[in-house]
Amino acid sequence: MRKLFIAILCTTMLVSCKDKNGGITTDIINNPKGTGDPDYLPIMTFDEERIDFGTIKEGDKVTKVFKFTNTGKSNLVISNVSATCGCTVPNNWPKEPIEPGDKGQIEVTFNSQGKSGQQVKQITILANTSPGQNTVALAGIVDSPSEMPEESH
Repeated sequence: MRKLFIAILCTTMLVSCKDKNGGITTDIINNPKGTGDPDYLPIMTFDEERIDFGTIKEGDKVTKVFKFTNTGKSNLVISNVSATCGCTVPNNWPKEPIEPGDKGQIEVTFNSQGKSGQQVKQITILANTSPGQNTVALAGIVDSPSEMPEESH
């Protein structure tokens, strides 16, 4: 009976350490020296924290890539990437640890359907950094099709 209880407990702990996308949460990542000392944590240093996609027509989709380097002293693990609305979708990001000095990228697609004017969409990256949340932004202008002028009679 005791072995069954321990097996159930271990299974529950492992399942609770997964996020909704099946990735590892930052809760179970052990940083070097086990101190949580910020000097030993990974650091995400982005080439650009805000990418301007310019002016596009409503209905167009634009994909941009946020490039970064792990400038910290331990492996960087990204547990999740999300955006402020459903029109902006993070497509690809590294699922494996990124060693100090190595580079990675996050691909993001913005769908302008139903949007107009100035757009700024934030992308949030959860990782084993300090703080555990990093933010970048995708920005630009969406031109709506102009209304057809009414015909004069």
